Amino acid sequence: MPQAVLALGATTVTASGRVWYLPALADLRAGVDRPGSRRRAAAACVSGWGTGGVIAVLLLPAEAWWIPCAAAAAGVLLTACLRIGAAAARRTESREAACHWGELGHAHPLPPPDRSRYVVAVLFGAGLVAATVAAILELPGR
Repeated sequence: MPQAVLALGATTVTASGRVWYLPALADLRAGVDRPGSRRRAAAACVSGWGTGGVIAVLLLPAEAWWIPCAAAAAGVLLTACLRIGAAAARRTESREAACHWGELGHAHPLPPPDRSRYVVAVLFGAGLVAATVAAILELPGR
């Protein structure tokens, strides 16, 4: 009887964990659209919650306690290894991104500014000023 109650509890907890493992499944299904560290963290989340489901299933038929306990230990070990790998990959990705952002400012010098538009603006402005002055000088003479 106590194993059936524990199986019901493990099933309930695993089912309520869908707020974590369903987004993790979406990250896994996205594939290369997500960074490798995020996919590894999602795999750790799914394996952790999957361990709860496996334990719930094993608690019902197993008469000995060592079977569900061994499955729990294996699941915890797998989840921990995946999570540690995800943290290491995240650190590597952060360093690479910082290196790439740092190289952006030093890669190529900016081209010299193009002064031709200023020359055209000065010529156009000088023409307007000359036309205005000529028009003003012609007005009083008439």
